[in-house]
Amino acid sequence: MKNLIGKFGFRRVVLAFADAFIVIAAALISNFLLSFINSEVSRSDMLMSFSISSITCCGCMLVFGAYSKLWRFFNKRDYLSCLYGVLCGFIMSAGSVYLLKGTINMSYVSLHTLITLIGVCLFRYLFKESFVSFAKTSSEDGKKRTMIVGGGQTCRMILTEIENAQCSHNEDVQLSAAYRPVCIIDDDRSKIGTEIQGVTVVGTTNEIIKFVDQQHIEQIIFAIPSCLEDERKRILDICSGTNVPVKVVPFIGNLIFDDEDKPLLTQMHDIKVEDLLGRAAVKFDNEEIRRFIYGKVCMVTGGGGSIGSELVRQIAKYSPERIILVDIYENNAYDVQQELLMDYGDELELKVLIASVRDYYRMDSIFSKYKPDIVFHAAAHKHVPLMENSPMEAIKNNVIGTFNVATLAQFHKVRKFVMISTDKAVNPTNVMGASKRCCEMIIQYLSQQKDGITEFVTTRFGNVLGSNGSVIPLFRKQIESGKPVTVTHPDIIRYFMTIPEAVSLVLEAAAIAEGGEIFVLDMGKPVHIVKLAENLIRMYGKTPYKDVEIKFTGLRPGEKLKEELLMDEEGLQKTSNELIFIGRQIPLDGDVFIRKLRKLRNAANENLNEVAVEALHEIVPTFVTPEEFNRAELIKEHKFILQEKRD
Repeated sequence: MKNLIGKFGFRRVVLAFADAFIVIAAALISNFLLSFINSEVSRSDMLMSFSISSITCCGCMLVFGAYSKLWRFFNKRDYLSCLYGVLCGFIMSAGSVYLLKGTINMSYVSLHTLITLIGVCLFRYLFKESFVSFAKTSSEDGKKRTMIVGGGQTCRMILTEIENAQCSHNEDVQLSAAYRPVCIIDDDRSKIGTEIQGVTVVGTTNEIIKFVDQQHIEQIIFAIPSCLEDERKRILDICSGTNVPVKVVPFIGNLIFDDEDKPLLTQMHDIKVEDLLGRAAVKFDNEEIRRFIYGKVCMVTGGGGSIGSELVRQIAKYSPERIILVDIYENNAYDVQQELLMDYGDELELKVLIASVRDYYRMDSIFSKYKPDIVFHAAAHKHVPLMENSPMEAIKNNVIGTFNVATLAQFHKVRKFVMISTDKAVNPTNVMGASKRCCEMIIQYLSQQKDGITEFVTTRFGNVLGSNGSVIPLFRKQIESGKPVTVTHPDIIRYFMTIPEAVSLVLEAAAIAEGGEIFVLDMGKPVHIVKLAENLIRMYGKTPYKDVEIKFTGLRPGEKLKEELLMDEEGLQKTSNELIFIGRQIPLDGDVFIRKLRKLRNAANENLNEVAVEALHEIVPTFVTPEEFNRAELIKEHKFILQEKRD
């Protein structure tokens, strides 16, 4: 009986019988009312009228789609299908009676039509209100009213798991029983009004917010693992605007189907900021990386930082002979050491050394003792405003530190040296970015030397989600502490990637490098920081500007509105990975460069701020003030908007 009731076709028949009953009741009421003015029809005429009217009204409402949706999903537009169906039905009925009898009582027909129309619409409205009231009460059993976005095979698997969970004793599977599927969203309009395992497809993704409100949805499941990047971002943007929790089924390549005890619902995760980047995670050639790392001695400078520590973690997966973690900050280094000891124990030979890349002789002793085959240079000062206030520290740590480690790598015959750079090195507007561009030039200079075996390579990418200094941890702290979220400028945009992506880029670049390249990752579309803040606030179930204020604090020292990945002089060359490119190197006069670098080093060692910054401008000709750059960007943006309006 339950299955019978659950069939939409059966419920459609029940609704048609209810409408037929309303037509009959309306006929009796109409004739009763007309009896007061002696305008009623005979019993035989009334019997003929409501018999024909019942059939024609139900048939016309079927044609106009009044039965294509369940009653509880009716909205204002759907009531029009009832209006058109009833009117057309009574026109056909009146015509049939006239043909049979040769006469017709228009007072009776008009009143019968009006009362039937009111009865049909009122019945649907009252049922919808009763259902919503019942649904709100029934949700108190701990099951969350759930909307599933995507009506494909993944949706069917989820519904099957939820159904099976009702009688399961498996703890993981029982978690599935906490969901109460209420409706399904799908952009295939032919599915709307149909059911998938008893749950109705109610509308398209553009109607998500409407149905979340109508159906009192408490949770959304995004169940389209094969969705293309742009479409995925669009839908998740809509979902994040509903202020209800969103669960995301991973990309199809990340799903686990080979373990019968691994339910699909346990593989879902809460919506993350990286889900809103507008692209899938970048895929890398793990086998090529394995061949590159296996059995090698790998040194990571800055190995306790966000990028350096992830480098150490990923290198450990590929069975190196030894990992040498070098960092000046012992707390981070210790945390990474303990983590790897827990994960690998004696299987991984890890040496953690506290040292500064500024100390040439200390680094020389490390190279002499451990003889690394590969060096990943991640040590750097990277906080833009702090380095604007202390430019000497950026120059000493970034420029001189890189020169020390890179030249020692060449002297000790390291096979590959990989420097990690940043998009802030492109047309820099701050000391930190200019210092990293200078580091890129050091690597280029050394790669031009023919008296060593070391292959030098640079990797350049944008902001990293969740790294030390990233806006995401700051936004999270502000939201969790109930404080306003601070954004420097409403027009500021940045490129983003995840830490694992950034590190995988470094590893694959090192694996395929032949020496002298700058590897650049296609990071998709840049993200507006204010949009990122709004989405993050919504992910906490709050409303931007209402529950959590967003304050614009003004650009910080050295900050520019838009970061770039390439300079005007550089071009792109494809690699075996379609999302990794090689930037063409700008010609470098080695003698002139070394002379300017010596001037920069001397000024930094003597702590001559103005002289050192001036020398940095000389060595990096694209180093301009942020005011100049931002003014040019705003003018460019204004011209673009004007051109769009003209077009």
